[in-house]
Amino acid sequence: MSDSDKQIDDDFDFSRKVYLDLIATGQEALGNMIDVAQESEHPRAYEVLSGMIKNVSDINDKLMDHHKKKKDMQKVDPKEAAALPGPTTNNVFLGSTTDLQRMLQDASKDIVDITPKEE
Repeated sequence: MSDSDKQIDDDFDFSRKVYLDLIATGQEALGNMIDVAQESEHPRAYEVLSGMIKNVSDINDKLMDHHKKKKDMQKVDPKEAAALPGPTTNNVFLGSTTDLQRMLQDASKDIVDITPKEE
């Protein structure tokens, strides 16, 4: 992992923690504001409560967008993916049958038989 990748991960973790703290604080404040609105029965208190609910909801959306952005950043660029070796589906041997036999014989010399021998 490169330094920039580590920094991105650290920044993501820090930002995520801030969002979670904001959500927790907002939920606590919502509980308090609900009590105030019920006690006062004042229209302005309910208006403030409605704004707080919207703010907490927006922070939740931002947290989810934050995850999506990190996931998008981790995707491999198509240009880079083309440079990476992928699975080989079709192999073509360009040579004579004699060349192929020699290659196979040389490869068989490297094979070691590890099957247990019966006594």
